[in-house]
Amino acid sequence: MEIWINPACSKCRGAVRLLDEEGADYTVRRYLEDVPSPDEIRAVLERLGLEPWDITRTQEADAKELGLKQWPRDEANRDRWVQALAAHPKLIQRPIITADDGTAVVARTEDAVRDALSR
Repeated sequence: MEIWINPACSKCRGAVRLLDEEGADYTVRRYLEDVPSPDEIRAVLERLGLEPWDITRTQEADAKELGLKQWPRDEANRDRWVQALAAHPKLIQRPIITADDGTAVVARTEDAVRDALSR
């Protein structure tokens, strides 16, 4: 199990705290420092069953500068979104937990963290 976090994020700290309380075996990836490649982002999206725009923090300053809210959300533009997430990792929703069963969850709630732990 791996968790992508930004240590400044309270949701990330809460997810890590819950993983520790449950004695989970996991690896922390500080994705702002260890930036995921476009291929890693695609792999996580597949595990999540989501599209890149589904995990994009569109309220961030970088998103506004890029005009992401106006980008088409379709297959033809999917790679453009993935490239933007790789170039601007702050735009990636957090935390993301890759579960041991090959799936992943955006673990913004305690229930989502527990869901990942149960997989």
